[in-house]
Amino acid sequence: MEQKELSVRRSIPFKEQMVVLKRIMKFGKPYRKQFALAILFSLALAISTAALPRIIQLFIDNHLTTGDVTLQIILMFAGLHFGVTLIRLTVWYFELYIFNMASERTVRNIRNQLFEKLHKLGMRFFDQTSTGWIITRVTNDTEAMKDFWHVFLAIMQGVFGVVISLGAMFLLDVTVTLWILMFAPLLLVIVRIYQVYSSKTYNDMKSKMSLLNTKLAETINGISIIQQFRQEKRLQKEFEETNQSYFDSRFSMIKINALLLSPVINLLYTLSIVVILAIFGTESLAGPVEIGIIYAFTSYANNFFKPLTQLMDSMSLFQEGIVSSSRILIVMDNEEYAPAQLDNKDAHIVDGKIEFKNVSFSYDGKNNVLKNISFTVNPGETIALVGHTGSGKSSVINVLMRFYDFQEGEVFIDGKSIKEFPMRELRRRTGLVLQDSFLFYGTIKDNIRLLNDSITDREIIEAARFVQADKFIEELPGQYDARVVERGASFSSGQKQLISFASTIVRDPKILILDEATANIDTETEALIQEGLERMRKGRTTVAIAHRLSTIRDADQILVLDDGHIVERGSHDELIERGGQYKDMYELQNLGIQSK
Repeated sequence: MEQKELSVRRSIPFKEQMVVLKRIMKFGKPYRKQFALAILFSLALAISTAALPRIIQLFIDNHLTTGDVTLQIILMFAGLHFGVTLIRLTVWYFELYIFNMASERTVRNIRNQLFEKLHKLGMRFFDQTSTGWIITRVTNDTEAMKDFWHVFLAIMQGVFGVVISLGAMFLLDVTVTLWILMFAPLLLVIVRIYQVYSSKTYNDMKSKMSLLNTKLAETINGISIIQQFRQEKRLQKEFEETNQSYFDSRFSMIKINALLLSPVINLLYTLSIVVILAIFGTESLAGPVEIGIIYAFTSYANNFFKPLTQLMDSMSLFQEGIVSSSRILIVMDNEEYAPAQLDNKDAHIVDGKIEFKNVSFSYDGKNNVLKNISFTVNPGETIALVGHTGSGKSSVINVLMRFYDFQEGEVFIDGKSIKEFPMRELRRRTGLVLQDSFLFYGTIKDNIRLLNDSITDREIIEAARFVQADKFIEELPGQYDARVVERGASFSSGQKQLISFASTIVRDPKILILDEATANIDTETEALIQEGLERMRKGRTTVAIAHRLSTIRDADQILVLDDGHIVERGSHDELIERGGQYKDMYELQNLGIQSK
C-alpha cells in the first residue's frame, strides 16, 4: 500500500487521467437520466443567455438609432427581454437542482461501494494500511468528489456557452469573430501547463492530508499512553511539522491557481475587448458602424470568456477530483480479499470436530509462522494453545477463523474442508472472544445483540446471567439500556470482557474460541467468570489461547508451540510429569504468583 501511495504523488499523465475519469463516471450510471435532463436544461440556458444581447442589439439598431421608437415598441422589447430572462432563471434553477441531486446521489453511491469494499477486504489489508489512510479515502476523498461532479456542470455550461456565443458572433461578423478565436491556442497552452503542475501538487497535497489524518488518529487512540509517558510536546511538534508540510502544499496550489486561472482569462477577455473596439473603431473611420452590433459583440465576448473563466476556476477542482478518484480506485482495485469460500449450501457445522492436517501458514507469503501443524479436537473437547510471544498461537486462530488463508495442508470441521462452509455458517457457529474486547457506541443490549433482531431481550438477560455479567449490569442506571460510549471507555476491562462473553454465548456457537480471553481481567473478576466459562465450554468444542496456565489445567489437550512448531502435547498432568517447556512456564508463573 505504501508503494501505491507513493506512485500517485507524481503528476498524473493526461491519458491516465482520462482512464480514471472514465472509470469514476461509471458510478453515475444509475442516474444517467437525471444527468441527461440537466444537459438539456444547460443547453436551453445557453440559448436563452445568447438571446438577451440579440434582443438589445435589435432594439438599438432597428429602433433607437433610427428614431423609430414608440411606447408600444419599448414595452414589446422590455416584455420580451423580461420574458426571456424569466425563462432563463427558471431553466437555470432546474438545471442546478437536477444536476446537484444526481451528483449527490452519485457521491453517496461511491461512498457506499467504497465502504462495502472495505468490508470485503481481508485482514492483511488492514494490517498493512493505517487507519488514517482508510478514513481519508472514505471521508476526504469522497467529499472532494462532490465538487468534482460540479466541474462537469461547469463544463456543460462552458461548452454550450462558448459554442452558442461563437455562433452568434459569426452571424454578426465573421472577421471580428476570427480575430477573437486567435486567443484559443494560447488558452490551450495555459490549460496544459496548469494541468501538469496542478496534478503533481494535488497528489502531494492529498498524500500529506492522509498523513495528517494518520497522525491525528494515532494520537487520539493512544492519548492515555501519550499522557502517561509525557510525550505531548514531542507529538505536538510532529503534528505541527506534518501540518506545516500540508500547509506548504496547499500554498503551492494557491499560487498556481492565482497565476494560471481567472487572472489569465480576464487578461485575454480584456485583450479581446480591445481587439473588438479597435476593429470597429477602424471601420467607423470609413463609415457608420451600428452601435447595437458593438454592444452585442462585447456581450458575446463576455459570454465567450466567462464560461472559460469558470472552467479554469474548475480546473483546480477537476485536478483534486482526479487525484481523489485515483486514490479511491486504489482501494476499489485492491484484491486483498478475505479468504474465498466454496459456499457449499449443504455444509453445516453440527458436531464441531476440528482437524488441522500438516498446515503451514505465512503472513507475507515467504516466512512461515506455522510449520506443519497437525492436531484434532473432538466434539465437546477443549484444546489449549500455549507458548511464548510469537510462537504462532494467534496464527492458529487466524487460520481457523478464516481471517487469513493458509498455504499448505488442510483444515477440517466435521470432516469437511473449512473452505466448503459458507462464511455466514462459519461465523454463526463459531464464537470468538478476543483479549481486547471492543464495544460499539449504543447500549449494553445493543452490544450483546449486535443488530441481530432475532435475539430477544430475555435471551440477552439469560446470556448475561450465564456468564455472570448480570451482577454489574443490573447495578447500572438503565441496566441493559445503559449507554456505552466509544470503545466502552466507561467500563473496566473485566466488564467489557463479560459483555463480550454474553454477546458470544447468546448466539449459542458450536465452536468456542478464546484468544487469551481472561488476560485483561483481574483475579477477582476472573474467579467470578470461571464458572461461566466452564458452562460456556460444555457441549462445545473449545480452542483457547492461555495466558494464565492455571485456567487451562482441565483442558483435554494442551499444545505447546515454539517458533511455529508444536513441541509438546498432552494433558496438564502429562506435561508436568514429562517435564519440558510447559512445566518450566507453569512453575515460573506459580513462582511469580507466590512472590506477590
